Amino acid sequence: MTTLIHSTAVIHPRAELHPTVQVGAYAVIGERVKVGAGTVIGPHAVLDGWTEIGARNQIFPGAAIGLPPQDLKYDGSPSQVRIGDDNLIREYVTINRATGAGEATVIGNGNLLMAYVHVGHNCVIADRVVIANGTALAGHVHIESRATISGVLGIHQFVHVGRLAMVAGMSRINRDVPPYMLVEGNPARVRSLNKVGLQRAGLTEINQGKPFRALKKAFRILYRSDLLLDQALEQLDLLDDNELVQHLRQFLRLSHSPGRRGSIPGQHSRSRDEE
Repeated sequence: MTTLIHSTAVIHPRAELHPTVQVGAYAVIGERVKVGAGTVIGPHAVLDGWTEIGARNQIFPGAAIGLPPQDLKYDGSPSQVRIGDDNLIREYVTINRATGAGEATVIGNGNLLMAYVHVGHNCVIADRVVIANGTALAGHVHIESRATISGVLGIHQFVHVGRLAMVAGMSRINRDVPPYMLVEGNPARVRSLNKVGLQRAGLTEINQGKPFRALKKAFRILYRSDLLLDQALEQLDLLDDNELVQHLRQFLRLSHSPGRRGSIPGQHSRSRDEE
């Protein structure tokens, strides 16, 4: 085990590291941290708080994980960061633990967080999400699986980003991003289906056939018609009932439920709460 941990690393004796964990020079690991098999912790990384990290993660130099949230309401209560397996956490990424006692900031499996990404308290990131350099997630942001977030942008607190969505760089994201859509701009607008992302996920007209064509119809109803959202959702109920459209429909209904921020409109969409 000593050959895998640099002599200058500072590791609390009660931290739980699998024997195969590698720790670089001057890394600091706190008392309540648990790290799974095959994870590599780079030089000068800091892992603290009630933090659990799974297997085969790569944590690059300068990353700071599990430090207290940037929230004036935080009272020091035990709150967590939970990270799954096979994630790439690049240089100077910051992942804050949750605000309330027993709550957690959660990151799933197979994600890529590029340099200088900030993940605020109580965020939930699912699986195989890509977040590019310099992006900041405020508190309570939820990102569904296989979404792609481009660089140098901010996502407002409590915003949800849907499955296989694509957010273009330097956009202002202050409402929910619908699944399968490409969103861009300031103010942000839904521009098109995320065709490249759908193709990479194997969701194309060739192999999905009727369900994929229904998704294209749903896009035209939502973002290329003069219907209000409630009217458009009624039209979506008449489409072929498949998993893609079901998920889009459910996401939008939840997005416009009380207490939520609503969804980003299209270029030509009408909305009762339009800015």
